[in-house]
Formats: sequence, structure tokens, C-alpha cells
Amino acid sequence: MDIAAVGSVYQQLNKSNLHLLNDLYHPNVVFEDAAHRLEGWGELKRYFDSLYSNVNSCHFNIQEQQQFGDSGFITWTMALEHPKLQKGATIYVNGMSHLKFSDGKVIYHRDYFDLGEMLYENLPLLGSIIRTIKQRLGE
Repeated sequence: MDIAAVGSVYQQLNKSNLHLLNDLYHPNVVFEDAAHRLEGWGELKRYFDSLYSNVNSCHFNIQEQQQFGDSGFITWTMALEHPKLQKGATIYVNGMSHLKFSDGKVIYHRDYFDLGEMLYENLPLLGSIIRTIKQRLGE
């Protein structure tokens, strides 16, 4: 398993083929992002099952990937359609994943992205407040 294989799986991932993740992740995987820290494939599998059951769609477009030995990085744009965010319209979030491999599988997966860009800015009341604050910081 390598970075290119992981990127390939994520680019084709959808609600109906989450089983593709089974071969990617080590049983002792640690997954982290701006909102979660999950340990073990069982926890991560439940997370993906829940995530994809609650969205209309979630697709990844991989831009770049680099690998150095058992560690690597992928940059991506996620196109997310969630019924509770922006009335189901597509939200684009840029991010990067740091991956480490052991025994040919991903044992560490850390996603870096702006949680505000994905979530807070797209909630009805909070979104306008966050956008106003960001505009004022840019002045």
C-alpha cells in the first residue's frame, strides 16, 4: 500500500463502496482531524459509516501526493453536500492528509483542514457571524 493507492480509493469513495476502506487501514490505526481522535479500525469504520449515511454526497479530488518511506502527504479538495449545511448545496473544503504506513496499511491518518470553512461558516446564524469576523480581521 502506498500514497497513490490511498488517493485512488478516496477519489472513488461514496456511500455504496465504503468497503474499499477495509484494505487500507491497519487494525490499530489512529485517525485525527479537527474534531475527532479515533483509535482502531472499528472506531474509524463506524465514523465513516455515520459520516456517509448523514451526507447527500462527499467526494475528494486529489491534487498532490508525496511519499517518503513509510510516511506521506496528500492534498485534496472535498466537495461535501450535507442537508443541514447551506441547504444541501455543495461546500468545497481544501485540506491535507498526513499518512503513516505499517505492515502495508495506514496506521496513522491526520487530516488538516479549516473546520470553520467546512462547518461553522455554513451554519445559518453562526455562519454570518464568522464571515463578518473574518472580513474584519482582513481589514
